[in-house]
Amino acid sequence: MKILERLKTEILTGDGAMGTMLYAKGVSLDSNLDHLNLVRPDMILELASQYVASGAQVIETNTFGANLTKLAAIGLGHKVTEINRAGARIARQAANNDCGILVAGSVGPLVKVKGDEHELTVTEMEEVFAIQCRALAEEGIDFFLLETFASIQQISAAVRSARATGLPVCASMAFLEGGRSADGTSVEVFCAEMERAGADVLGANCGAGPLELLKVVRRLSGLTLKPIAAYANSGFPEYHDGRYIYRTTPDYFAAMAEEMALAGANLIGGCCGTTPEHISALARALAGRLPAARTPAASVNIMESSGKGPSGRTSFLDSWGERKIITVELDPPKGMNCTRILEGSRRLKEAGADAINLAENPLARPRMGNIALGSLIQREVGIEVIIHVTGRDRNLIGMQSDLMGASLLGLHSVLAVTGDPATMGDHAGAKSVFDLHSFTLIKLLSDLNRGVNAIGNPIGCGTGFTIGAAFNPNTKNTAMQAERLRKKVANGAVFAQSQPIYDPALFFESLDLTQDCGIPLLPGIMPLVSERNAEYLHNEVPGISVPEGIRARMRGLEKEAGMREGLAIAKEFICATFHAAGGYYLIPPFGKYELAVELIDYIHVLERK
Repeated sequence: MKILERLKTEILTGDGAMGTMLYAKGVSLDSNLDHLNLVRPDMILELASQYVASGAQVIETNTFGANLTKLAAIGLGHKVTEINRAGARIARQAANNDCGILVAGSVGPLVKVKGDEHELTVTEMEEVFAIQCRALAEEGIDFFLLETFASIQQISAAVRSARATGLPVCASMAFLEGGRSADGTSVEVFCAEMERAGADVLGANCGAGPLELLKVVRRLSGLTLKPIAAYANSGFPEYHDGRYIYRTTPDYFAAMAEEMALAGANLIGGCCGTTPEHISALARALAGRLPAARTPAASVNIMESSGKGPSGRTSFLDSWGERKIITVELDPPKGMNCTRILEGSRRLKEAGADAINLAENPLARPRMGNIALGSLIQREVGIEVIIHVTGRDRNLIGMQSDLMGASLLGLHSVLAVTGDPATMGDHAGAKSVFDLHSFTLIKLLSDLNRGVNAIGNPIGCGTGFTIGAAFNPNTKNTAMQAERLRKKVANGAVFAQSQPIYDPALFFESLDLTQDCGIPLLPGIMPLVSERNAEYLHNEVPGISVPEGIRARMRGLEKEAGMREGLAIAKEFICATFHAAGGYYLIPPFGKYELAVELIDYIHVLERK
């Protein structure tokens, strides 16, 4: 426990950036820095020794990303323990048996593959962190430094895994401007959660630069009596001649560190952009300083903003349970001509449709933007539009901007989907973004409804979205799909629309499995138009399965005969499910809205019986 004893009577100087210095030494930007512990231990030792020579009293192991999620992604998952143990040995060697120099086991956040919707459970997170923590502890580190976390759930799991080794734990989160992390966690909530999890030292690192970190230290100082760690970036990076340059001088950095010490920080080091020169200036500024006196910890208020959206707004779901709710999907045009889709929307409204679905670049092929088009349809036709929003085409920043803009335009019904990957489309140079997938996109929409953005900062008022989720029963494991829907509901979804279903028994099974979700589920109906269409949907379109019996009925049919048989199949499905379904989601192929009109008429005939 010598780290905790020392922090009671002195302010310790930490080391600086690892990546910044390694890149400066010629390591390529696409290299895995943790693997260098095995292939270039001399380089890591040289850098750690430089920080020791600069006056660092705490040096970190080069293991920030040495966890299973990161290493497995590059084929090094089997070397997690080896890399971590090597990192700890190198740091110990740099300390050179100097009892005044402590070794901190660096543990960073877990990552996931872009577009992968699988979320690690808390137990799985703890197991991944435990592997890394055990390896570092076995090699003789003095304490853990859990750093740059952006998720309160992840850092809580990491604290529990690290504490299981019996070593002290410093938990440090990355806060952005305004004192909130990327997942919206405030300093106050972080402090309360870390106190509950059992962290020995609380802190912040990376984030938005020394000035913002100073503000975080001041807030923490009034919330906890535990030691506080502060590892600031060297300001904001500036892009110059093909690389990012940090311009904060060592003198300015040291001056800001002095203010952090006065505010209550006990362990002060550097993060991105800091060098041995920064740490040398820091060590001189902090030499001989005593920890600042703390006032008793204030009570932690973890109440979060709960912005309210527009009141009195009607929704296409308002009549759910009183009559069949019908939504119809129309494809936005591939070009600029909106005549056909406006005509179809008017005809569908006249027939009795409740809302028009507008997909977003289905199959990753570009079409007119559905937000602008949806606004046009609502304004000129007077029917509600459900815009489909994917995580494929926008990063987190652009997504928030576009969603707030959609709300401003009066588009309040959103179906959140991950989206087909860009590789499925016809634009070879296009890249998928996937900052968000269906689960996290639903969570973002829910946050916007509460009146806060993705990092918890207020946006003035709630967006008032009616949040929809996709449900795919066309898999071998419908129970798993039902569990996915439960998670979406937990994140904020209030209705669901399914992929096209051709087997009534599959719909009944889906209803049974999802009845505890407590939200409307509209089964998707896509009328077939030919044998070729049926075979294509079954064999080439993800998420759609056409039973052999249905494909047999379409065999040899095309044109008018194909459409007649496809409509007959759709009507049989409606008739078989009518008593159980609260509504239907019609998906006419190739923009043939006339097929949807005929099915709407059929539904109304059944309602009148």
